Amino acid sequence: MQRLSGLDASFLYLETPQQLLHVCSILELDTSTMPGGYTFAALREALEERVAAMPEFREKLADSRFNLDHPVWVDDDDFDIERHVHRIAVPVPGGREELSEIYGHIASQPLDRSRPLWEKWIIEGIDGVDPREGGRVAVLTKVHHAAVDGVTGASLMSKLCSTEPDAPAPEPVPGVGSGNSVEIAVTGAVKYATRPLKFVNAVPTTLNTVVDTVKRVRAGASMAAPFAAPKTAWNANVTGHRNIAWSQLDLEDIKTVKNHFGVKVNDVVMALVSGVLRKFLLDREELPESTLIAMVPVSVHDKSDRPGRNQVSGMFSRLETHIADPVERIKAIAGANSVAKQHSSAIGATLLQDWTQFAAPAVFGTAMRVYAASRLSGARPVLNLVVSNVPGPQMPLYYMGSEVKAMYPIGPVFHGAGLNITVMSLNGTLDVGIVSCPELLPDLWSLADDFGPALDELLDAVG
Repeated sequence: MQRLSGLDASFLYLETPQQLLHVCSILELDTSTMPGGYTFAALREALEERVAAMPEFREKLADSRFNLDHPVWVDDDDFDIERHVHRIAVPVPGGREELSEIYGHIASQPLDRSRPLWEKWIIEGIDGVDPREGGRVAVLTKVHHAAVDGVTGASLMSKLCSTEPDAPAPEPVPGVGSGNSVEIAVTGAVKYATRPLKFVNAVPTTLNTVVDTVKRVRAGASMAAPFAAPKTAWNANVTGHRNIAWSQLDLEDIKTVKNHFGVKVNDVVMALVSGVLRKFLLDREELPESTLIAMVPVSVHDKSDRPGRNQVSGMFSRLETHIADPVERIKAIAGANSVAKQHSSAIGATLLQDWTQFAAPAVFGTAMRVYAASRLSGARPVLNLVVSNVPGPQMPLYYMGSEVKAMYPIGPVFHGAGLNITVMSLNGTLDVGIVSCPELLPDLWSLADDFGPALDELLDAVG
């Protein structure tokens, strides 16, 4: 068995019927490249062969009432691919509106914790064309955040893909094994007993971080502060409903802007998000005088020696939405991001993981429920939204033999931050996934459709 880290387990403890903490990925597939032609049975059979080489997809949660530490992953001895891979047809005419409704409905349903925490939905009938006759297929994958972060999720997806349509499946890989309630409780007690030693080690790092942050604030060299975000329509408690929209951009256009202004790809992404949200709020006469603040997850996989599948830190970034000129805005965003990255790098890479390791399970759930009930999420937002940028492979990919034409990542939303925009670069495109609640933002397409014009605005500035 394999014990969850505190950070992994925190996504279990923080989950409520409204705050669902799974992540999704939407693939658009060209079935014409699938050897032997597309059938659902053939795709599911190919998936089963791939999953045999991916023990993470065959593991479920286990716990004991006497366990003092976090739950564990164990092999699901009753694993059945048919419980995880489902088939559905999009209603006629099968356009983006119909697809969006299906995606939102699936994303609104919690995962079954008695089974491995993932499922896939194969969606046929896109644009009214049968995939057996060359029509496209969409695949929505849903995985709990306790099992993946952005990097590990992309890694799992890469294992399901290949660079050739007829690539053979990898050899099967054994799982983590099993564990009974006594083993879980005994090993959990041992880990619980060693927590004070780890706590002592975390205190100096925390104190150094606090002192360094105070110095940076005084010198004007710190990232944006939490609770400095202005109020927007989506900064409220989330509901159990989800709506989803997406956009696809040319990665070469992104790089053209990047090279012209001498900034990073992530700066361009942030500038696009800023331009889209600025227009959205201006059109509704709701643009705050101060800038919106985004939380940007930062991978620490290459800096951390801690166990766990979530290896992330984060930084608060200014979107500079109060600046009208797009050139001034992207330059200001790049400057603010540079400062935020330096500040984020100065914070211990494992600090978040260490502190979540100590907290008792009840603390997470209780704190979140109190926060939601107090309505502080709307009165004083910690941040405005989550913006994440996940780099992907720049080569043609094939998913069970079908060429991947798009891969839209869909992250979670939280009480107080009911909007998530995640992007992934893939083989010359930048795929943008947007998720919120229809009660907070009824029409996400007004956001998605403005990403193209926002990029055109920056390209016009490039000339």
